[in-house]
Amino acid sequence: MNKKMTISSIKKAKGNRPLVMITAYDALFAKLLEPSADMILVGDSLNMTFGGKSDTLSATMQQMIYHTNAVCMGAKNSFVVCDMPFGTYRDKTTALENAIRVFQQTPADCIKIEGGEEKADIIKYLCSNGIAVCGHIGLLPQAVRSEGGYKVKGKTSDEQLQLIEDARAVEEAGAFCMVIEGVKAEVAAEVAKCVDIPVIGIGAGADVDGQVLVFSDMLGLYEEFTPKFVKKYLDGATLVKDAVKNYADEVNSRAFPKKEHTY
Repeated sequence: MNKKMTISSIKKAKGNRPLVMITAYDALFAKLLEPSADMILVGDSLNMTFGGKSDTLSATMQQMIYHTNAVCMGAKNSFVVCDMPFGTYRDKTTALENAIRVFQQTPADCIKIEGGEEKADIIKYLCSNGIAVCGHIGLLPQAVRSEGGYKVKGKTSDEQLQLIEDARAVEEAGAFCMVIEGVKAEVAAEVAKCVDIPVIGIGAGADVDGQVLVFSDMLGLYEEFTPKFVKKYLDGATLVKDAVKNYADEVNSRAFPKKEHTY
């Protein structure tokens, strides 16, 4: 069994080796992913992959706590990150109340919140009250409606400068690492160089401090849409459908169950 990552070992990985992060939402997949993942993110993306919704915005604290507990049960030796859903950290008081719920009601190791410079005061307040925080800058899925879609960041000089300011603000506020999403690769590389904490990319090129993918995208289970930055390491949907069809065919032909499957 691999030794569980800690905040210290995650920070020490900066400049030494890339960090592997992947999402999980239940005990079954968490256990399968644990041997290879440094960190497991219980992402509010579950609202889309599990709930069939078009975005993450309607995910609730109750859902996140439920799924975080399930993941922690399946991957007891993993560093688990719980996404804070939309609207749960709109101000310092609300953010701390909800983060305390996560820490009291789950074994999660930290929470993750979206936002850069504008969320720095909230991150600092959480950290000063014993909450470990993973930041999230660049493309913010929880801002999809206000921005009119998922838009790649870092295309202009102003956006590049803002991303650097966001990263520095998140670090100075006390976050021990951050996710950077949907950012031009060369810009993300510069952002990673500007801070001393790990910057974990998703759709942000290879020259950052680690990578994160949604497990159902990476395994080819989610068929509705595949982002450009996703590599499918398995044609999961086809494999599952073929297996289920094989089962159904054997049931219909009475080939299953055989004697060895019968008491």
